[in-house]
Amino acid sequence: MARPFWAWRRLCLSLLFVFIHSAPTANGDKINYNLVHSWADKLGLELFSLGDFITRRKEVQESFKEAKVVTRQGGVIVESMAKEIEMMMDLKVSAVRRIMDTAENTALSHQNDMADKMFSYYNAKSMAEPGEPTPPAPTTPPDMDDQIGEPLIYVPPKVLVLEPRPEFHNTPVNFSVSSVHVPVNVFDRASDVIKAIQWSENLDQIFRDNYKNDPSLSWQFFGSSTGFMRQFPASKWKKDVPVDLYDCRLRSWYMEAATSPKDIIILMDGSGSMLGQRLDIAKHVVNTILDTLGTNDFVNIFTFDKEVSPVVGCFEDTLIQANLGNIRELKEGIESFKPKSIANYTAALTRAFEILEETKINSRGAQCNQAIMIIGDGAPENNQEVFQLHNWRDPPYRPVRVFTYLIGKEVANWDDIRWMACENQGYYVHLSDTAEVREMVLNYIPVMARPLVLGRHDHPVIWTQVYADLEDTKLSDYLWDIKQCEEQKADVLEYWKVHDRMLEPAEMHRREYRRMKETWNQPVDSNVYQFMTTVSMPIYDRRENANITEEVLINEALWELQTRETRIANILGVAGTDVPISEIKKLLSPFMLGVNGYAFIVTNNGYVLFHPDFRPIFQGYILKPAYNSVDMIEVELLDDDRAPRDFNPVLMTIRDSIINQSTGSKWMLVKNHFDEMKRVARVKRQYYWTAIKNTPFTLVITYPERYGVSRVEPRTEQDIHRTYITGKNIRSFFDGKRWKIHPDWLFCKQTNKTFRTPETELLYFVDRMSEPGWHWPSSRSALPPEHAAAIYCDRQLMQSLVFDARVTKWFSNSTSFNARDKEEKRHEFKQRFGITVAFLATHSGLTRWHEFHSNMAEQPSAGESFSQNNKRAIDEIWYKRAVDQYFVHKESFVYSVPFDAGESGSEIIVTASNAIFHNESSKSAPAAVVGFQFQHSAFYKLFHNITGNACAVDDKDCYILDNNGFVIISSRVHETGRFFGEVNGAIMMRLVEERVYKRVIVYDYQAVCFESKTEINASNTLLSPLFHLLRVGKWLLHTALWYIVQLMRLAPGISAHYNDVYMDANGTEQEPEDHGQTKNAAWLRHLTLRRTRLKSCDMQRELYTLYNEKDNVVYNMTAHACERPFVVLPIPNSNLILLVIDQLCPRDVALVLTVNPAPINYPLAPNETFSCYKHAREFNRVRPQSCISRHANESAIKLCGKGCAFYANLTLLLLSHALSRLL
Repeated sequence: MARPFWAWRRLCLSLLFVFIHSAPTANGDKINYNLVHSWADKLGLELFSLGDFITRRKEVQESFKEAKVVTRQGGVIVESMAKEIEMMMDLKVSAVRRIMDTAENTALSHQNDMADKMFSYYNAKSMAEPGEPTPPAPTTPPDMDDQIGEPLIYVPPKVLVLEPRPEFHNTPVNFSVSSVHVPVNVFDRASDVIKAIQWSENLDQIFRDNYKNDPSLSWQFFGSSTGFMRQFPASKWKKDVPVDLYDCRLRSWYMEAATSPKDIIILMDGSGSMLGQRLDIAKHVVNTILDTLGTNDFVNIFTFDKEVSPVVGCFEDTLIQANLGNIRELKEGIESFKPKSIANYTAALTRAFEILEETKINSRGAQCNQAIMIIGDGAPENNQEVFQLHNWRDPPYRPVRVFTYLIGKEVANWDDIRWMACENQGYYVHLSDTAEVREMVLNYIPVMARPLVLGRHDHPVIWTQVYADLEDTKLSDYLWDIKQCEEQKADVLEYWKVHDRMLEPAEMHRREYRRMKETWNQPVDSNVYQFMTTVSMPIYDRRENANITEEVLINEALWELQTRETRIANILGVAGTDVPISEIKKLLSPFMLGVNGYAFIVTNNGYVLFHPDFRPIFQGYILKPAYNSVDMIEVELLDDDRAPRDFNPVLMTIRDSIINQSTGSKWMLVKNHFDEMKRVARVKRQYYWTAIKNTPFTLVITYPERYGVSRVEPRTEQDIHRTYITGKNIRSFFDGKRWKIHPDWLFCKQTNKTFRTPETELLYFVDRMSEPGWHWPSSRSALPPEHAAAIYCDRQLMQSLVFDARVTKWFSNSTSFNARDKEEKRHEFKQRFGITVAFLATHSGLTRWHEFHSNMAEQPSAGESFSQNNKRAIDEIWYKRAVDQYFVHKESFVYSVPFDAGESGSEIIVTASNAIFHNESSKSAPAAVVGFQFQHSAFYKLFHNITGNACAVDDKDCYILDNNGFVIISSRVHETGRFFGEVNGAIMMRLVEERVYKRVIVYDYQAVCFESKTEINASNTLLSPLFHLLRVGKWLLHTALWYIVQLMRLAPGISAHYNDVYMDANGTEQEPEDHGQTKNAAWLRHLTLRRTRLKSCDMQRELYTLYNEKDNVVYNMTAHACERPFVVLPIPNSNLILLVIDQLCPRDVALVLTVNPAPINYPLAPNETFSCYKHAREFNRVRPQSCISRHANESAIKLCGKGCAFYANLTLLLLSHALSRLL
């Protein structure tokens, strides 16, 4: 019956087409409205008939008739998810607490051990694997180093077997021992360092026990106050960066655990004597202090000479949150500072105390520790009156600590600046070289930790903001500079190949546009970095007294070493374990939220821990400058047409409720962008939120109100256990290889087993469920505090998955087509439409497909390609768009092609999808999406057959556009996948004006801009070894490129490697015409890239979506000469429109509409920056619950620092010596 029906329908359509085509046009218009209408109808009918037959959508819908539709209870779901996350996090806290307790006891029991400088340990940077070559031992005896004055120590690296493990992202590890990372600025054979390495080796047992109790644990570690980090399991330190910048004491998990939140004001001496090396050291000190701060800290920097001035003008008289964006602004401000005249210490101290007092009174800032950091080359007096007035009101407490950093080798007046620190519970250091800076600056952390240590029993549990494991944000600037150098090299070599063609405006524009597109590449999911949060807690030295050896000034010229017993309160370090964001996401049960539903977590600062629109990297591999301080209101965009950063009060109220860890719900109209931020949907969403107890986090879930309030669920009689009782083999529901499950969802897991694929893991549990005695685990995650379940499952998800597998088992089987017509239909569709694959994805994460081959031989390449790129079911773009399209027209298909597909030169594949809803009573819910893929060339041929030659002539242009304005069909294939506004901006503007498309402005508050580099102060090169390498590398690259080009010009054939590129067909060198030095300067000027630095900024995109109004009058409008030189009509049962344009009418070719981002130009005052603009509109935050800032016994501790001596800084001298030889 199928063939006669199809033939009759085609005959009727053909007769109608001929009748309309022969009808005269009205008013002499060149575009026949009725003819175009017939094209649209016929095209829609052909496409729908194809999709309906290929996908068997009615059969799929019938398959779900046994299911029921239930109401989704958002409040219950968010409470359940929060409880699961809480249990998981409690388990991690338990593990860290055991490390902390073991470390404190071990350190106490080994306090009298002697340091063994020949002690051998597993050094993460030098240990070797069996068979791996090890560096040769020194050929000369380990005698004295003349430049250092100490014996050289050589300890051969230890050998360890490492095995890649998937739970550690395939990093080779060893679970028997831990490995130790030592920063480049720490000498591992120094007595205090090697002694701590010795006793901390005893932590290996507790590391192993923790992992045994909870195999889901990630990295466990102990960060020592001496600088090293012991990490379990043992692994090699990665060496894909030029310099190892990692120091655990500068990581947020260490800093926040070692000290309570703090307000810090940095005062930098601006006197004329602070020049040269002193200024270099001072700036390095400032930058290092800034590196020790986190998002719960507040800071500002003032320089002082005769006047006291903030380094960033708009930050005057306030403290700013120490997030990455603000810290970057402060560093750029201090970079341009230049000393002027005499320093007024009294005015600077008074200003600092007044700001700190005002901050405390007005309940701003950290509201905990407060400190002033003074950096200078000597104070003329001790300013005792200022301290008496502001800081000595409540003895013995000092509400504001004072830390002083004396700069310079030859400094006579050091006693006053040391007195300031010692009398205000601070610390004093004397710095004479940049190599000392990091170690000396870090001395302030143990001092601020003293109240914590004296409290003994209170060990605050710290959860960090999201961060990229091991990465340093300094690397972002380094990688960007390297990227620019590579582009410069490519341009020069390309110029030698094509010569002056590169200087043509069109070519220069194309090259610039291509590079800008690369910067817009901001993937949400990336394997380049491992993002995580860390739970940590401080480890205290339980000793109350200790013998110390220090320098004592006997007279003005004589220092003497003396040993004495004194009161101490030392922090030994910090214990912690990582919690990968991916592991938290697995507990969120996205299945329960459904398509276009999602969950995210918000911190006490309002920042997202994760969110589907969290985009921390650009260019595919470079971290953004302020990647981890993205506020929730910057990713939840209300559909209210307000100006950028003019946030809706309703949203602000919801944010306040969330950060205060309340429980609540609210619906909002929002703009959801997706598909590389080039498409947008306007959706009414329901939000629910509740606190994750014992953490600073709040969980938020949201789903669309239109179709998210209900979900499909199997009935009780379809329970897995009952299915087994009826004798059905559940394993048979998963026969064959044409199926996948969502790789990121947690179906079932056994903590001590790993599997090659998610499908293999699923089949293992399907078999386990058929065994006698199977019982469902009581939780979706392991249970705290001491028990780890061997197996845990998401029972509801597994029930739905098995049900979906049973009712759709037939889909992947080619024999499900009518046996008589199977071969004929397969051949017809392959030949006529180029069908490659039909697919089905269900709400439970199951994806099935069926391939269409060009012959009877099995060629699985099409199906394999589809399954590799489309296995995430409800998270696929085609699934989400199909469900949204259901409410435009229930039976319509969504068609799409890849963006800019026509420029690729390869075969273009069209994807079509249609949503299957299950209805019960008055409720309906999305159960699945069906679809198919076919060749674009066949689609174009179908379009050409329907329109004849009418669209092939010069006076008409015909386009098929999708619901977001992207070209699906054009007579010029290279335009396929482009946004139509870039092809014909004038007509696109008319479509917007006539309400065919609606312009929707979307703000991107996570954008990256590029600011021209000014001449960098020489001090910047001393901040990090990276800058040394980068500066040398830039110079070498510039010089090498110049000489290569010149040598190639002067000496043809100098390099055989370039013969193919630089020789013509006759084998002779292609010599460009030489017009002298003027021309050389011209091409160099055009091809020299403008060096830029990364800056956080805001951008906006103008996106477009079809008006979904039924019977839109614009579709009844005919063309009218050049007043309206087009006809536009919807293509039935699709998301497409047909547009026919009169090409002979003049248009403004300069008018271009684009969906590409454009910077937002805020009304900034002179010398005001974007950070200033944001600071003036800062949001509320909630302070951490833990604050331990003072203790009555702290006044008994008299250790407050000392001057530097040559023999007392062996570690720093070793580092300086090593760096001098390297650089």
